[in-house]
Amino acid sequence: MPSERNFSVVLSCEHATNFVPAAYRHLFAGREAVLSSHRGWDPGTLELGRAFTCKLQAPLFVAPVSRLLVEVNRSVGHRRLFSEFSSGLAPAEQKRLLSQYYFPHRNAVEAAIRAEVAKKKQVLHLSLHSFTPVLGEDHRRADVGLLYDPKRIGEREFSSRWISALRDLRSELIIRRNYPYLGTADGFTTYLRRHFPQQFYWGIELELNQRFWLNHRSQYKSLVQALTNSLANCIWNRI
Repeated sequence: MPSERNFSVVLSCEHATNFVPAAYRHLFAGREAVLSSHRGWDPGTLELGRAFTCKLQAPLFVAPVSRLLVEVNRSVGHRRLFSEFSSGLAPAEQKRLLSQYYFPHRNAVEAAIRAEVAKKKQVLHLSLHSFTPVLGEDHRRADVGLLYDPKRIGEREFSSRWISALRDLRSELIIRRNYPYLGTADGFTTYLRRHFPQQFYWGIELELNQRFWLNHRSQYKSLVQALTNSLANCIWNRI
């Protein structure tokens, strides 16, 4: 495990908000409710990011618009880069969305990582997400998921240490690896793995069940505390 001096954490929230700028609100006329659903954002992730920032003194980068306007966690050219609400925009307008919201967020995160790598530091990039408890007929059986690339030894071993530390604090939690999605699917961390070697970059997506934030705020706060304390324990060997 790297020492504290040569280890850095960078935090990002790709789906922290369901905000849509006024110029694009007409796209959602009569469908505003979808913006409040799990499709429009990942509730609870902004508060989680702020808690990590406070605990670790790590920078937090937050994408400023709803994923239904432009999906910053997908590669350019991906079929879900633009949702059914924004896919009908003219190419020039879609290009404007990319230049105003997509690239600024991704470039800022990548630049922060690159600056730490230039100092020969091991960077843990923690991308914060939450998932709906029920998707269609799928009742997701997990409280917390950690998404990573199993072929990257550092990501795999760090995830194991974090899971162990979290279970020491909250043994009742259902914690699953690469669930409810695969850590190697198209996404921001997958993109960044192609640009940074594993000896300098670990990209882990934290997935938190939205039921805590939506229905059990006291449990949510307790879980956030356990997540931040367990991560600090992994990094600095303290809670």
